[in-house]
Amino acid sequence: MLGNLDDNNAAWLKAQAKLILAMSRTFLFSSESVNEGHPDKLSDQVSDAVLDACLKADPHSKVACETCCKDNMVMVFGEITTKSKLDFDSIARKAVSDIGYDSFQDDLESVASKGIDYKRCEVLVRINKQSPDIAGGVHVGKSELDVGAGDQGIMFGYATDETEDCMPLTHLVATRLGKKLTDVRKDGSLWWLRPDGKTQVTVEYKQNEDGSVEPLKIHTVVISTQHAEPGKAKMADELKDEGTEPAPKKAKKDCVAPSMEEMNKLITTHVVEATLNEITLKNGKKAISLYGKHTNMHINPSGKFIIGGPQGDAGLTGRKIIIDTYGGWGAHGGGAFSGKDPTKVDRSAAYACRQMAKTVVASGLAKRALVQLSYAIGVAKPLSLFVETYGTHQGQLTPEAITDIVKINFDCRPGALAQSLALREPKYQCTAAYGHFGRTPFEKDGCKFFEWERAKDLKKYAKLTPAQVKDELKKSDFLTKWVD
Repeated sequence: MLGNLDDNNAAWLKAQAKLILAMSRTFLFSSESVNEGHPDKLSDQVSDAVLDACLKADPHSKVACETCCKDNMVMVFGEITTKSKLDFDSIARKAVSDIGYDSFQDDLESVASKGIDYKRCEVLVRINKQSPDIAGGVHVGKSELDVGAGDQGIMFGYATDETEDCMPLTHLVATRLGKKLTDVRKDGSLWWLRPDGKTQVTVEYKQNEDGSVEPLKIHTVVISTQHAEPGKAKMADELKDEGTEPAPKKAKKDCVAPSMEEMNKLITTHVVEATLNEITLKNGKKAISLYGKHTNMHINPSGKFIIGGPQGDAGLTGRKIIIDTYGGWGAHGGGAFSGKDPTKVDRSAAYACRQMAKTVVASGLAKRALVQLSYAIGVAKPLSLFVETYGTHQGQLTPEAITDIVKINFDCRPGALAQSLALREPKYQCTAAYGHFGRTPFEKDGCKFFEWERAKDLKKYAKLTPAQVKDELKKSDFLTKWVD
């Protein structure tokens, strides 16, 4: 029938058909995460431990630190210019120890080997100073606010109103499950767990007419976690070097690890259900309300998982960039975070993009937001700013108007970000596991942690028209911060 209509009418009908489909659409989306004991995350944590050691003594350190690990070896390499005197060996060993890796046997049939031993591992170091070519183009002879980007690149930030943290539910649950696995291991509740592990969560969503997404139910949970030998491992042997106090207190150190079947039951109650009871949805209900008999559970689906850590797989800094961000939602520019000082916009500008996106959503300007920045090496001002609302912008606002609002209220020059987000503080090691976003900001020992998670209050713009926003932009000093 469309062939009998003129082109304009045909196009209109096709658009309406797509709209109707969008209004009724449901879909499945999955996100994964890994524990702090995963070899790639071990590498991230060592790299950020080195960064923290540099910044603690010299806040203007220039750091590009990579780490790799395999079997009972950790290698730290990269480019660092700092006034700090660094003991790389001690820094690496402490990071490995904090994770809980305290035994290694060069035997893949061993049930005692956890994957690496912080006391006996080999630590290799290959570090030189930052290239003088880069230093001269980026920061030498420049004021704080004129410091250029450490490299070219694109960065993204994402936010959604489906949870109180403005994070996608799939990623939030996957990440928090991994953190809970670590918590119950370290507090002794499930003492037979070991550091390595992975999680994955699938949620059924409804895409609403306005472009927002609404989680309907938790469809699938996958957990693969390293553990001691079922039915044989003794608590006294497993915890001999961790200093972990068993819980409950009645537990005796001659306890034996449960069977695989019992392990899976305990993981379901102590990890999955406990985690879901801690996450709040936008409707005020807990995420456990989306979980039930309909949820497909796969706990250690491949069977036993005793050998793990670097003995099971090699690890490298920067290989978990989707886990570090939004679990596949939004977009990613490709740059990793860990081991990089604030002049590296792969990290600092990605933090800024998250704060801008979260501010847009938390202020009620849109229900979902994706923000992109781009930079050139040695240039302070971002080259471009892009805001996508997926059609969820509110009131009379448009994506263009929201872009102007962001320009008025944010300064994304690297030097400005270092100041506003307090990025020259030694506070990065805790970001290197369980996600850089959706975390609760706090202050400790004079440092402001996860400062980019503090959304600005821009509710005053919600009732403005695009013309009024444009007037506000013209009155502002945005050209000192942004290109026109």
